[in-house]
Formats: sequence, structure tokens, C-alpha cells
Amino acid sequence: MQQPLHIPIDVKQKEVTGSLDRKAICVWMAMGFMLNNDTFYENVKWDRPEIEPWYYKPEKISFNNAVEAYAKVFEEVVASQVSSEKVLLALSGGLDSRTLAVALYRLGIKPQAYSYKFQNSFDETQYGRKISEIANWDFNEYIIPEGYLWDVIETAGEINQCYSEFTHARQMAVMEQVANKGGLFLLGHWGDVLFDSMHVTETTTEKELASIILKKMLKKGGFELGNDMWKSWNLEGDFKDYLETRVAELLSEIKIDNVNARVRAFKSMYWAIRWTNVNLRFFSYYKPIAEPYYDNRICNFVCQTPEEFLKDRKIQIEYIKRYCPAMAKVPWQSTHPYNLFNHEKYLTLADMPRRLVSKAQNIFKEKVLNKKIVTRNWEIQFVGEQNDTHLRSWLFENKAMLEYVPEEVIRKYYDAFRNIDAVHYSHPLSMLLTFSVHLKKVHP
Repeated sequence: MQQPLHIPIDVKQKEVTGSLDRKAICVWMAMGFMLNNDTFYENVKWDRPEIEPWYYKPEKISFNNAVEAYAKVFEEVVASQVSSEKVLLALSGGLDSRTLAVALYRLGIKPQAYSYKFQNSFDETQYGRKISEIANWDFNEYIIPEGYLWDVIETAGEINQCYSEFTHARQMAVMEQVANKGGLFLLGHWGDVLFDSMHVTETTTEKELASIILKKMLKKGGFELGNDMWKSWNLEGDFKDYLETRVAELLSEIKIDNVNARVRAFKSMYWAIRWTNVNLRFFSYYKPIAEPYYDNRICNFVCQTPEEFLKDRKIQIEYIKRYCPAMAKVPWQSTHPYNLFNHEKYLTLADMPRRLVSKAQNIFKEKVLNKKIVTRNWEIQFVGEQNDTHLRSWLFENKAMLEYVPEEVIRKYYDAFRNIDAVHYSHPLSMLLTFSVHLKKVHP
């Protein structure tokens, strides 16, 4: 049940004599990660680690007791995973890193805290700065500069072997600086999945459930790209049917009656282990890592906790409020400017005037002052003349890329990103770029 920090195979260490697995690559392009034990190659399968089966056996327990039980097990896990080395703690405006901050604070462990933000962005580091001030911790903030990707793109490809879309791993811009500050990364990945509802109803049929899971995994523009590649490679059958069949087969192996718990188990078994774990390499490449939300004790707690208590991040929110109210009063980025004591006000009718004023201010900055606020990684990687020069080089001047991907397909998504909808087509563009790096560096 614990999701092992299992690293995908390094194809450089295998004798790759077979062909590219084009069906697997189409799925990878659509979702951003490989499914089950797929790799880029037909003759190489991922050595999937043994995982204890997930289950759903909720205990009859009050919410108050559930929070107390969470605090006990969570802090035990954090204490057992953190060594005597200086802990590096990334603090964002979310809940997972804040739960780690509360646990460390209560355990009397002083980490080296840090945050980063995009160049020309809003003050994303403010949350970590405020939390660190409350705890009296050392704090560093870093700026992710425009165009950083091109200096580290080949290193990034070597680190994760291009098994996921590394263009969103912004920590690569500052990882060497951060790693020099401590000896162990304490990370909060997957807490948001374990401690929230999957938003499906108990009346959902098996076919509907498979469709819902597939929609959750597909990225914007991803299916379109995967389907175009499927057709360009003249693969047998229909891409959509292939996707649906594979998801349905994997889902059928999970024997859990509660549909929300079943979806959570599916995501943990096939999404976390092939996407989140791959991206963890951007940390583990530099220093050892600790992942409390991957621990079997946390997984067992989730499997034994009523779904009603898990949804809406209730347990995590109450844990922070109860055991460190000062940190709970720091705004939650998802509901800024509201904090964990009043976050319910966000998006209410009473909140509308604030939202209108905020929107007007952003429009004024962008249209009048010509100061667009950067909020997404691709904006500092793909936008601008210098970025475009690097991007075009990888997409249109890599002979290995043009050997496998028709230039008209590349041109379609490059032009769509530039002229139609950058948000929608940023994922396909990133996947094409990642594939180009793979073909040049891993599969020359």
C-alpha cells in the first residue's frame, strides 16, 4: 500500500534492441506519464514494485478522534523519516507543506525552509516566509528566471529519462543552490490525493467510473496529440477505445466497493507511481528525500478513515488549526486572502466585490501597464523571442525527432500554441519537446 520511491528503469542500462512502443508513447503524450509497466520500448517493461493492496475498512470513529489519530501517526512518520541531517522544507501556499511545517514545529526540528516564485509573478513566497517567521526558522526565497529551462534541459532529461514532462519541474532552476543548504529533502507529495474526495457518487457505474478516471488523467490537448500520433503511425484500432480498455482493465483489478476509495487507490497505484515518483528524481538526484505521505502508516490510516472525514481536506485543515493556530492564520493560496479559519468565504456571494476589484486590477496591469503576471511554468519557457529560438531548435532541427514525428504534426501544435490557445496547447507542446529530448539524448 505504501507507494515505494521506485525509480523508473534507466533505458541506458538496458540493451534496447527493439522498436519504440508507439502505443505506449501515444498514451504518454495524452496523459504525461506512462501507464502501468509501459516504457518507450516494446522489448523493455518497467519492473513494477510489489505494493500491498489498497482497501476500505472505515472505523467507527468521531471526527475529533480522527484528527487526533492523524496527528499521532503523521508526527510519528515524520519523526521516523527525518534524520539528524539538516532538513530542507519547501513551503508553498498549499496544505501539504504546511502540515509538514506543523509536525516539524511540534517535534522541535528546525529545517532550512525555502520557497520559489516565477520571475514577474505574484509574491508566491509570502506564505513560506510568514510560516517561517512564526516558527523562527531560516528561510530562503528563490526566483525562477525566464528561459531557465534551456540551460538545464539535457540534465533534466537525464535525471528522469523523459518519463514525465520535465518542463514543469521548475525546481530545476535552483536545485543546486537549495541542495547546498541541507542534507535531506522533506516532501509532501500526494497528501492532496489521500486527504480529499475523488468527487464521484456511489451510483456511478463501472463504465462511468473508468471514463471519469480517464478524464482525470488526460491533460488539456493531450488526447488530441495522442490521437494524431496514433493516426500518423498507422496504429491498429482506435486510440480512444485503446485508452478506455486499458483503464477499465486496470480498474477491474481493484476490489473496493466504495467508489471514492477505489478511485484514490487507482490514482495511487498508477498515477503516483508513474508520474509523481518520476518527478521526485528532481530532488533525489541532489539529496536523499523523505516522503511521509507515502508511508504505509499513512496509507493504512486513510484506508481506515470514513470518506466523509477525508473529503475537502478536512483532517489536514483541522490538524493545522488545532495544533498551530498561528500557521492556520496564514492565508491559504487556494482561497487567498482567506485563511484556514475563514476559507469558506471564498467564492461566496459576499466575496464577489473583492473578486471584481482583483480582476480589474489584473486587467489594468496587463492592458495599461503592460505587466502580465506569470502564473504558469510554460510562460517563462515558451513565451518570448529567445525562448522561441530554443523551442524551435528542439522541435524542428532535431533529425531524430523528425524521423519519428511528422513535421506537420509538430507544426500543428506549435502554431496552435502561438495563435489559438496557449493554455490548452502548452501540454502537447511540452510533450513534443520532451519526446525530442528523449530521442536525442536517450535514444540517439
